[in-house]
Amino acid sequence: MSTTAKWAIDPTHSEVSFKVKHLVISTVTGYFRKFEGAAESSSDDFQGAKVSFSADIDSIDTNQSDRDAHLKSDDFFNAAQFPKLSFSGTLEGSTLKGDLTIRDVTKAVELDVDFGGVAEDPYGNTKAGFEIEGKISRKEFNLKWNAVTEAGSVVVSDQVKIILSVQLVKQ
Repeated sequence: MSTTAKWAIDPTHSEVSFKVKHLVISTVTGYFRKFEGAAESSSDDFQGAKVSFSADIDSIDTNQSDRDAHLKSDDFFNAAQFPKLSFSGTLEGSTLKGDLTIRDVTKAVELDVDFGGVAEDPYGNTKAGFEIEGKISRKEFNLKWNAVTEAGSVVVSDQVKIILSVQLVKQ
């Protein structure tokens, strides 16, 4: 009989970031500095694990305060009305499948997962590591603001790359 293990994100050893093209010529990287997540798994390889995650929109950080304020506004995330983004899903093979909610839109997404394995830290905690990546269309989540330069270039691309480096600690 297998037992279900509960795991939680270790925020000091995890990072949640996104990348989006700016002016089609360069990439801006942003981070969510406050987030939480959990997994429940009955296998050592996390197959079939149930995963939940949320990030505080107010914790967005692109290393530029004016841009961060714009991202928190109704042009993008509308942090006042929708303070968190969330995900819940299941790990199937090397794919995390589930529902991502941003603003008032929930869509099915698939993210690529690289499971790094399980190890014990120097303090006796059991840890598991994951690299998770995927792409979404921001416009599908009502993050629709855009502008066009005089030369006709789009200021912010529609495609957003999501990159998570996550360390879970067994509860």
